[in-house]
Amino acid sequence: MDEHILGKWQQPETQQYPGLYFDFHADGTFSANYDAMAIKSGGTYETFDDGRIDMDQTFHTFGLVGKFIGRYEIDGSLLKMNLVSADGHDRPENLTGAVIYERVE
Repeated sequence: MDEHILGKWQQPETQQYPGLYFDFHADGTFSANYDAMAIKSGGTYETFDDGRIDMDQTFHTFGLVGKFIGRYEIDGSLLKMNLVSADGHDRPENLTGAVIYERVE
């Protein structure tokens, strides 16, 4: 696990869902929250040395559960993630179209 990902990361005002955050925990779980729409979600995640990330969303307020695969990169206080549903999609090859998050905790 990449310990640099641990903590809370939030989308800034320039992104599609400002205020949406992911909180990555050392036990391999994550929680997410988007107060603007009262959405909560969570599950497990795994990171790999080559910048891959796998997430299994086991809870979501609106029932959007499942596996997501993608790529990530941490550059200082910024996290870039490019995720897609693992159901019928190939893992993104790069960070084109990645969502930006800022470290807040």
